Amino acid sequence: MADTFYQTKISGTGHYLPPKLLTNKDLEKLVETTDEWITERTGIKERHIADESQASSDLAYEAAKIAIKEAGLTPEDIDCIIFPTVTPDHVMPSSACLLQEKLGAKNCMAFDLTAACSGFIYAMSIAHSFIQTGHYKHVLCIGSEVLSKFVDYTDRGVCILFGDGSAAAVLSRAEEGEESKIYSRHCYAEGAHGKLLYLPMGGSAIRPSHEAIEANQHTVEMNGREIFRNAVRTMGKAAQTTLETNGMTKEDVDWFIPHQANARIIEAVAKHIDFPMEKVIVELADIGNTSAATIPIAMDRAIRDGRIKRGQNILLAAFGGGLTSGGLLLKY
Repeated sequence: MADTFYQTKISGTGHYLPPKLLTNKDLEKLVETTDEWITERTGIKERHIADESQASSDLAYEAAKIAIKEAGLTPEDIDCIIFPTVTPDHVMPSSACLLQEKLGAKNCMAFDLTAACSGFIYAMSIAHSFIQTGHYKHVLCIGSEVLSKFVDYTDRGVCILFGDGSAAAVLSRAEEGEESKIYSRHCYAEGAHGKLLYLPMGGSAIRPSHEAIEANQHTVEMNGREIFRNAVRTMGKAAQTTLETNGMTKEDVDWFIPHQANARIIEAVAKHIDFPMEKVIVELADIGNTSAATIPIAMDRAIRDGRIKRGQNILLAAFGGGLTSGGLLLKY
């Protein structure tokens, strides 16, 4: 087995968005802003919001069912669940284990992964290694976030951006003769910039208390200006490195799917790597920033509406809190 390396393909995808919507007009009633201001600066018109009873694993369950069915598999065929999220149901047990139980995916490995908005690329990278070495045959990667429960809806710079959602991809061993594969993946971290996008409470650093909650330490803090600058830099680097590693140029890529954080960031990244916007998949207008779920949501939508077709080369790039970043190039 050690001398055999297998190709990895995406065998099925799916996504789920909770039905409740929070529109820009709704936000006008909560903070000093306007629909026009939000749209111009972010490209976002509305975002989906989970019910109070819904946690990340609940959204993940809906997306996972679709992806597993699309792959022609059953939950018991899944060898491993990798669940990137920054909004897990609990600190423990992992949301991956909760999802495993909901799906009935018996006897598989399951773990959460914390890389914020880069989480899905991190998850695909790990899944590819498992499959490439023959360790596993089918790995479920699922990004799921309920960010609305960690947003301060009096903070105009943050509350206009984030929404809730989930999306999954089943990565499987490609059969002999299939073209589908992952060319390469490149993941990075820069912990020195960790507090540019920050959720202070929820771990061992700050004990949950009335004082911490009153200080809003349970909600997301962000330095928007610095995040913008670093997002363009890190996503551009990840995308360019991925292409150069494989001896490819933008002409060899059919679609570019960047992390869907902000329309201005997406446009700046495309300009930074000289990539034409007509080949960039942008799906954030009606979902907002769903962190680890943005790339798989955009990918699933593009597969379902026929933009992404088998045999096409797809470039992914993301950045997130940590700071983390990553690029991945695949043939779908």
